[in-house]
Amino acid sequence: MTDANGDHLAKLMAWLSPAYPVGAFSYSHGLEWAVEAGDITDAATLEAWLRTLIWHGSAWSDAVLFCHIWRTVADDSTEALAELAELSVALQPTAERALEATAQGRAFVEMTRSTWPCVALDHLKDGTVTYPVAVATASAGHAIPLAAALTAYLNALVANWISAGVRLIPLGQTDGQRITTALVPEIAAMAEKAKDATLSEIGTATFRADIASMKHETQYTRLFRS
Repeated sequence: MTDANGDHLAKLMAWLSPAYPVGAFSYSHGLEWAVEAGDITDAATLEAWLRTLIWHGSAWSDAVLFCHIWRTVADDSTEALAELAELSVALQPTAERALEATAQGRAFVEMTRSTWPCVALDHLKDGTVTYPVAVATASAGHAIPLAAALTAYLNALVANWISAGVRLIPLGQTDGQRITTALVPEIAAMAEKAKDATLSEIGTATFRADIASMKHETQYTRLFRS
């Protein structure tokens, strides 16, 4: 099965909607400090920052792991799933990013087990499961094609970052949608590349974004948890 049907799309739209209670709205992925520091000041600088995260930062690492998690669940390899889940936690570069990833992952697993259960989710160990691991596991467990699941996940991830930027800079909603329009093709291209990537290709070069996350821990005035 390679094409997503209506049932698959309905599940993805529900799971990755802002209404799904994972608390995504409360995380800025370090953007809050980057705005205060003057790294991000307008639509152009926000778009450039997010494009870098897509191709060279956390979005890329999430995408590669997502693909490997999905295939592992599809192959019913419980031991490999546990190892990849541990790797995903270990890759978080700061305490706040670890919180962001695992709190959303835990919330997603708890809600989806209660409302959209599948056997694959029961193979995840309680506790530290990151958001991409949770979504990939549920997607494979519900036989949602990888391409559709990965694209939906990445678009939702970037949409949340854009929403944070719109609130923080602040920007108008039109500027936010223009950034979305510009980045959708980037997300699609990156997702296509990630599908063929090996685990050894995971890595980031977004040092300023990592520093932003570290600095956010002691930022005096904060709206977001990261």
